[in-house]
Amino acid sequence: MMARGGPCALSVMSFVLMLWQEASSIEVPLDPKIQQDLKQPPTIVKQSLKDYIVDPRDNIIIECEAKGNPVPMFSWRRNGKFFNVGKDPRVTMRKRSGTLEISFRSGGRPEDYEGEYQCFASNDFGTALTNKILLRVSKSPLWPKEVLEPVVVTEGSPLVLSCNPPPGLPPPLTFWMNSNMMSIAQDRRVSMGLNGDLYFSNVLAKDSQTDYSCNARFLFTHTIQQKNPYTLKVQTKEPYNDTSSVNSTDLYSGRKVTETPPAFLSPTGTDSSMMVLRGEKLQLECIASGVPTPSIKWFKKGGDLNQKVKLENYNKTLQIDSVSEEDAGEYMCMANNQIGSIRHSIYVQVKAAPYWLDKPSNLVLAPNENGRLVCRTNGNPKPDIQWLVNGEPIGSDSSLPNPSREVVGDTIIFRSVQTGSSAVYQCNASNQHGYLLANAFVSILDMAPRMLGPKNQLIKVIENNRTFLDCPFFGSPLPELRWFKNGQGSGLDGGHYRVYINGTLEIKRALAEDQGTYTCVASNILGKEENQVRLEVKEPTRIVRAPEHQSAIRGTMARFDCRVKSDASLPITVTWLKDDKPLSLGWRLKKDEDSLSIPSVNEGDEGVYTCTVKTEIDQDTASARLTVLEDASLFPSQSSALPTDRPDPPTDLELSDPAASSIRLTWIPGDDHNSPVTRFVVQFEEDHWERGKWQNLSSYPGDLNSVVLQLSPFINYQFRVLAVNSVGQSRPSRPSQRYQTSPAPPDTIPSDLKGWGTNKNNMEISWEPLLDTERNGPNLKYLVWWRRKDTGEDWSNVTTEKTKHIVQDTETYVPYEIKLQAKNDIGPGPESNIITGYSGEDKPTAPPTDLRVFKPESTKVSIHWTPVDPSTVQGEFKEYRVYYWREASMVKGLHVNKEKKTKGFYSTVAQPTGILTDLHPYSHYRMFMVVANTRYEGPPSNHVEFYTKEGVPDVPTSLKIVQRSTDYIRLEWEKPVEPNGILIGYTLKYQTVNGSQVGRMVIESFLPNVTSYKLRLPDRALRYKFYLAARTQVGAGEVLAVESPHFTNEGNGSMSSVPVKQPPIKLAGLIEGAKYRLRVYSSEYHSISSKVVTFETSTAYIKDHVDIATQGWFIGLMCAIALIILILLIVCFIKRSRGGKYPVRDKKDLPLEGVDQKGEDGSFDYQNENENENSCSLQSSDEDNKPLQGSQNSLDGGVKESDDSLVDYGEGGDGQFNEDGSFIGQYTVKKDKDETEGNESSEATSPVNAIYSLA
Repeated sequence: MMARGGPCALSVMSFVLMLWQEASSIEVPLDPKIQQDLKQPPTIVKQSLKDYIVDPRDNIIIECEAKGNPVPMFSWRRNGKFFNVGKDPRVTMRKRSGTLEISFRSGGRPEDYEGEYQCFASNDFGTALTNKILLRVSKSPLWPKEVLEPVVVTEGSPLVLSCNPPPGLPPPLTFWMNSNMMSIAQDRRVSMGLNGDLYFSNVLAKDSQTDYSCNARFLFTHTIQQKNPYTLKVQTKEPYNDTSSVNSTDLYSGRKVTETPPAFLSPTGTDSSMMVLRGEKLQLECIASGVPTPSIKWFKKGGDLNQKVKLENYNKTLQIDSVSEEDAGEYMCMANNQIGSIRHSIYVQVKAAPYWLDKPSNLVLAPNENGRLVCRTNGNPKPDIQWLVNGEPIGSDSSLPNPSREVVGDTIIFRSVQTGSSAVYQCNASNQHGYLLANAFVSILDMAPRMLGPKNQLIKVIENNRTFLDCPFFGSPLPELRWFKNGQGSGLDGGHYRVYINGTLEIKRALAEDQGTYTCVASNILGKEENQVRLEVKEPTRIVRAPEHQSAIRGTMARFDCRVKSDASLPITVTWLKDDKPLSLGWRLKKDEDSLSIPSVNEGDEGVYTCTVKTEIDQDTASARLTVLEDASLFPSQSSALPTDRPDPPTDLELSDPAASSIRLTWIPGDDHNSPVTRFVVQFEEDHWERGKWQNLSSYPGDLNSVVLQLSPFINYQFRVLAVNSVGQSRPSRPSQRYQTSPAPPDTIPSDLKGWGTNKNNMEISWEPLLDTERNGPNLKYLVWWRRKDTGEDWSNVTTEKTKHIVQDTETYVPYEIKLQAKNDIGPGPESNIITGYSGEDKPTAPPTDLRVFKPESTKVSIHWTPVDPSTVQGEFKEYRVYYWREASMVKGLHVNKEKKTKGFYSTVAQPTGILTDLHPYSHYRMFMVVANTRYEGPPSNHVEFYTKEGVPDVPTSLKIVQRSTDYIRLEWEKPVEPNGILIGYTLKYQTVNGSQVGRMVIESFLPNVTSYKLRLPDRALRYKFYLAARTQVGAGEVLAVESPHFTNEGNGSMSSVPVKQPPIKLAGLIEGAKYRLRVYSSEYHSISSKVVTFETSTAYIKDHVDIATQGWFIGLMCAIALIILILLIVCFIKRSRGGKYPVRDKKDLPLEGVDQKGEDGSFDYQNENENENSCSLQSSDEDNKPLQGSQNSLDGGVKESDDSLVDYGEGGDGQFNEDGSFIGQYTVKKDKDETEGNESSEATSPVNAIYSLA
């Protein structure tokens, strides 16, 4: 629930952030191929410290490293002005880097290069900046020359020896030593202050025995500077005896030193103040004088010193390593001795340089996407935020204008970004104590989809296992990914498939039918890319005959079975272990495919044998124990067979050592019948809750017969024991005597505590009751507490024996804190954790308003609405629920289903949006919206009508091969159930198929009123695959495919029936050369049937038989003979009429008509051959008056159809020729047309009418 109040501020904030539900930065994968092609602005990866102190003896190196694509170029500014690196011979810049190196080998002073430096890294997409690096050279000055007079002080007086070290960079560390280079011993009386001075709370005569010298250590130069020593002279009232106080605990005993009350040496006065920055070290100091030496104590006003506080230097220094705001306040130090006490207050104020709350991060967006950069900081005082782009302040004359960018305080909002607007943005947060600078680039990336995983991956899984098929991908805009199986059907999602956002397809339970090739297709506006994963589902590997526990006499053979059933395509490996260690298979132990044999067993062979069967994707194991028995010949009294059996039950159960929650149970094991007992099972029965029901309590190894049982309170126990060996389980022992445990408070917290309203003004608190064995005592009850959350009111409570309690008269849907405790007559149990429950919900009182649609498409539409006030939901907000239905289709005459559908949208932004998907194209829709909590819906919003655009049509309803003969195929189809627009026609594609080989694709287009097509067949042996799709103005829809069956299998197993009355009958309309199955059965009693008879129709000509009458050479020969006879007859007629002999030269002029003609290249002259054949062939035409494929044109340009065409022979019209041009193609007989005969019938003589069925 949102907090009430501040509606104006909430509205402004909601307006600023209204788009961020949809805006998210693209995560670019680390794939090398993607990174190589990815164009990105510069990013600073390494830079020197802001406060950079260097050693003057070394070269100066100022670091600046950046990455980007293209590789960035570097430039520098010094003290705010361009720094020309090339003009200074001492300065060089490293290759492919911006790091500066300043060398002083040829002279020069490092101090000349002190200043403020800033590095700029630029490429085509923007400029990134480093921090401003303040370069300073380390300094270690000498102590000034000075002559120190001896310090004279009266014994018991305080003393401060000043240090005042020379100012160095960085400041030196100070310490005190004497002339002999020995450290000055420090204690409660003598110590060094934070400023380096040496403080004496009181001076003793012995302090004059040494001198005192302050030393300063400079870290960078590793040098120590020593100040001239102090000489201390102590004036005493009596001579100092060094041995007088060696064993004395009182430093002042017998010295007649005047006792003085405490007084502060540092700090002075009654109060002081200090300012420290957040995160820095806080050190407060109180050093006091006095005799005796005062002790120091610290306090903080308003509270105790927290755990961060450390007291050092004999409690004189209070230190906090990392200060935070809560450490501010008034600290008091108190110095006291036996004379008096004194206090000093130090007021600590904590300020803060800027620090990050939300550092801006790089943003990669696709064109037209939205995004934002956020730069949230805090500090004391509040930092000022300044935004820069490519190093220039936004809004300045040198910065590029960008209409899609808006700066709102610490946020930059980007809307509908465009290619070319990539840049690097800098956020500079500063106050008087420091600054922060962060670079964050905005890169506009457009990239076609790419697959990141291996190509054509093979995945093997075990049947019934959960399976994941990975398909990592990337693109910008983010591609839409869909999965397909075997390249067919719609996308896989739903059912036992689930597609994750990263592209992974989950198959919840892989079955044999899930095996196949899965294709993942990623697509965006720039293209699409696909990858395939081949899934093989294997049978699980199982041990179907597992080894069994057995006993073997020493010297005999033992055998363990291990028969395996696995997938035939997976190689298996069988290994044996003994006592969980690999078994060495030597000359004695033998392993075959299904078993392990151990000949001549001995005591060393005893143990647990494990058979492990592994494949590359799964495994199975089974174990059994081998027990070695003594040879029966050594014990004649025993049977040589030594049969095994289940053990006898244990006897003589005895209870001892009773305690509050335990007791010892002892028994005597029964006979194991030659099979050792592997474990004992202890059971119990109690006579209060479930009298007579025995339950397992625990089990123990077979070598134990005395155990301590852990028991529950307030149970009247009775025990029994069962023994287990390799044969089985014994009968139960006789029960033990009863043992009553003492009651105790409950030690279990009731589970599943929850609170939820059953109506608008109550809250039902419920929980799971304790088990009977968890009651621990009589009169179990539950103590329930509840109170309104965040109101500070007192707890209400009730005690009940039930498992729920209803709190009445609550407000609607308000949170409550709830806790629960079980108790009995002995006492209460532990309290549960506090949970939050809610009172009941009521119906929402306000509807969403201003429901409207935006950018309707063919199958989806964007919707916008104004949300309700959260207080009107009156419950836990669940979703905005849209009710929508299809009012009508804009296709005339198409009836639609007006069933209402719903879709929920969870959104809490100020201007929510959603997308309705899976709509029907070219349709009229209506919708309204309600807000819903988990129980009720609110009133409806305004009703909205909208119209979807035209889309591609659905798949045609059917595509059938309704008729086939030797010459043609007839196709018929039905229009789609959902045209999704105005149909403009159909596209039919077809091609020949022969196994994996396919022919050229032929495309036909038809008007929308055409629903059939007739295709002439050049060869009845050809098979075709047809692809049909309907078309609208938008494009072609889903394709429906069908393949023609082989001619000899025409009908594809279809069944026809013919009613008859009396045999015999004649079946007509059969296909030549086809196989049929025939049976006769009763039309009234289908169970009365004849046997099935199989027959095959004959062909007009047998394909392998060569008919001489149809051979080309025979026809040519007959034509030549006929022509010669005709010429001879003509010549004879002329000669007879002329009465003389004909000259020889007339004979030479006669043409040789039967000779084959060849071209110059040896190829056959089809034209001449055709003329010769046409002169002797009979002409015919078919019913369509259309030329067959391969028919030849006549001399007058018309088309002649010849029954003797070469196309009618063999597999087409393509002939083969020898090197000399002779024709070697094989002719085959021309296929005859179908025969048609009428059906004949007569009266049946049988009392049962018969039906001939064809299959």
